[in-house]
Amino acid sequence: MTQPDENPLVSGPVAGNRLVLDGPLGELALSRATVDRAAERRTDTAWIEQAWADPKTRVVVVSDSRALIDLTGGRHELVLVAPQDAPSEGTRFFLGIDPEGGVAYFGVSGDLPAPDAAGPGGQEDQRETRKALQLRQVGADLSARDAGLLTHAVALANWHDTHTHCPRCGTPTVPAPAGHLTRCPNDGTEHFPRLDPAVIMLVIDQQDRLLLARNATWPAGRLSVLAGFVEPGESCEHAVAREVLEEASVVVSQVEYMGSQPWPMPRSLMLGFRSVAAGEQEITVDEDEIGEARWFTRAELIEAIEAREVSLAPTSSIARKLIEYWYGAELPDYAGSWATPAR
Repeated sequence: MTQPDENPLVSGPVAGNRLVLDGPLGELALSRATVDRAAERRTDTAWIEQAWADPKTRVVVVSDSRALIDLTGGRHELVLVAPQDAPSEGTRFFLGIDPEGGVAYFGVSGDLPAPDAAGPGGQEDQRETRKALQLRQVGADLSARDAGLLTHAVALANWHDTHTHCPRCGTPTVPAPAGHLTRCPNDGTEHFPRLDPAVIMLVIDQQDRLLLARNATWPAGRLSVLAGFVEPGESCEHAVAREVLEEASVVVSQVEYMGSQPWPMPRSLMLGFRSVAAGEQEITVDEDEIGEARWFTRAELIEAIEAREVSLAPTSSIARKLIEYWYGAELPDYAGSWATPAR
């Protein structure tokens, strides 16, 4: 497997075994990872079964984008279980190998372990320190290893949970031992996880004001940058211009790529861009999708946040990173202000 520092397509310093991206947005919470995905092992059925039987192997159990998180002492640590403690009926998938310790990691989509189950240290009552949390809630607080494992596991679990039949003949498919593809026992076709590319963008006007909007289904005060899915036969740059025009009636130019982050709720890859409004333009929203939209100066935004009139996307999202890139610093994060974020 090509190591990050040998790959000419990526850039950034390597900290231990982890690539630290040095793009304009810095390191994105759900783009962090330290575990080697070891893709070459996925077709080695004997090795997969041997790794699953190894008592040192650890398993991430996920359900509806949630996993059990250990909050002891204020930390946020992914609860990993031994293979024999994972749900026996759940779909299993191989996540990779620790490049330093050699530990193999798997994921299982199924019922979460009981919060009061005994942990590695033998602690019997952990109801107050273990909670089932969504990836979007806890992703930014996890270590790079745990964030990478949980993001990978949630993505595969969501795919397996929603793609259970062959799209050609309707026969129930069978997951391969490593869980990165399924096969149709009727026609022999193989099916792989799908991603939905979505653009998400800063829109800046000629006065360096930021465009923020509220989805029509969101409560008042919940604002974010614009976003939308890339359509068939469309480039990302054209998708940026089309979505901004459709949702806010603003024509943009100077579309510049900023960075990307997986958002597997259920299967998006968020591609971040910066764009500039072409001249002075008034906002007219698509009321079917957008409840409101307005331009903000930096002073107006921080005043609205501190007055609790505006809440922004969570720190785990690329939307938050894009907004803070424009602002020039981290913005306040008030607990509970964004209970069910969309991006």
